[in-house]
Amino acid sequence: MSSDEALKDLGEHITSKNKDDVIDFKIAFNELTVTVRCEQIVNIIGFLRDDPSCKFVQLMDVCGVDYPDREERFEVVYHLLSMHHNQRVRVKVSTDEETTVPSVVGVFPSANWYEREAWDMYGIMFAGHPDLRRLLSDYGFQGHPLRKDFPLTGYVEVRYSEEEKRVIYEPVKLAQEFRSFDFMSPWEGAKYILPGDEKADEGKEG
Repeated sequence: MSSDEALKDLGEHITSKNKDDVIDFKIAFNELTVTVRCEQIVNIIGFLRDDPSCKFVQLMDVCGVDYPDREERFEVVYHLLSMHHNQRVRVKVSTDEETTVPSVVGVFPSANWYEREAWDMYGIMFAGHPDLRRLLSDYGFQGHPLRKDFPLTGYVEVRYSEEEKRVIYEPVKLAQEFRSFDFMSPWEGAKYILPGDEKADEGKEG
């Protein structure tokens, strides 16, 4: 049996056992992706861990994705590994800025920091998380920096003030405006000859 056939059988098995919870599944680039209803993510993750045909006992990652043009702009993506069956599966749910996603910390305690990172970077809220607070940015940080609509410069900059002997926040001040570059490599695409390059041609003629 080919790997794609095995993944198809796995996807059909997951769907048949969770008909009301699974929206669909797809196989692309030799990877199985299962899209499920947001409110049922805990049940699905528990099933994938405990079902004998799955045994995805390792949660490798939980991350966020931002699609600002969608009504449900965020996807939460879970990657799981089954050492027993030597298979991986990706599980996705969709949500918006207001709707919480059930936390899977009760199924996989390792999801704790993954979910905190998704909250910190994207503002995705996880219901039932034991300690949902920022992980990578400062507790007073404004906004969520991996959202597509987050400004490139951020809102404030942080520095240590020798006068006040503390860290202070100030509005971002740019020394110059953003510049536009064409990024054309002068070594590969330039139409002009750089000073000194003519010597290379002279050496070839000799």
